[in-house]
Amino acid sequence: MSDAEDDIPFNRDFPLAPGVADEVVPGVRRVLCNNPSPFTFSGTVSYIVGRGNVAIVDPGPDDEAHAKALLDAVRGETVTHILVTHTHRDHSPNAARIQAATGAKTYGEGPHRASRPAYASETRSTESGGDRDFRPDVIVKDGDIVEGNGWRLEAIATPGHTANHIAFAWPEKKLIFVGDHVMGWSTSIVAPPDGSMVDYMASLEKLARRDEQLYFAGHGPEIPDAARYVKFLIRHRKAREVSILHRLGKGEADIPTIVRASYIGIDPRLVGAAGYSVLAHLEDLVARGVVETDGDPVIGGTYRLAGTLG
Repeated sequence: MSDAEDDIPFNRDFPLAPGVADEVVPGVRRVLCNNPSPFTFSGTVSYIVGRGNVAIVDPGPDDEAHAKALLDAVRGETVTHILVTHTHRDHSPNAARIQAATGAKTYGEGPHRASRPAYASETRSTESGGDRDFRPDVIVKDGDIVEGNGWRLEAIATPGHTANHIAFAWPEKKLIFVGDHVMGWSTSIVAPPDGSMVDYMASLEKLARRDEQLYFAGHGPEIPDAARYVKFLIRHRKAREVSILHRLGKGEADIPTIVRASYIGIDPRLVGAAGYSVLAHLEDLVARGVVETDGDPVIGGTYRLAGTLG
């Protein structure tokens, strides 16, 4: 965690064991997948909504043991919906197993796509990566309602982490299944071209205007007092931009140099991801004419404040 994150009240206390169905609030059960990593924390969390006829939110990675745990948790019940917040490989691939076992339809914003076209000079890979095999049976757009027996969810388009990221609110219970857009244990990675900082910030602002005060994230514990927490995240991202500009005020720099200046004490395993989050900020700053670079804004570029000599 960097010094710029000291104002965020992260919660890394999440003792849930993999494969155990935990009813965290009435009508919501959660099951942890055993896929821990620096990017997924203790693993991907799948959610079971309702009783009797249920929905599964984010069935997780291609993991037979996790699929079995989810199906065991709903033994004697009927899975009517499989909801996917976004198509990173730690969230959507297990939808195929759950669908094969239950016949339930899949719901999502759409297939995986980048937030912008890749530049010709750009090559990259991510730890999670995109699940390009997933195609939802039912396309869900912002404001659409998905409902079952005893539950009614509203889709909230929240692009930024991915272009097709969508959250699902249960207004009656004042909660949101927020995927990876907001997490209680860490900030979310925004990695171009998959992600967009402009979209991510707009989606944070969108969530901050809503009434729901309890978030269930794709990794880590639930987030109470959610609107206040989202405001922490907004302030953090704006502070990160200030930090980047402060470093560029000292002279032209590449992204590794900016990361070293802005992410003090970061886990070495996350340095690459931090670089892509810096790139997301720089893309925005270049588009706004605040920062300049030669050619396209890419991970290997060198950046300077607009109007200064390289």
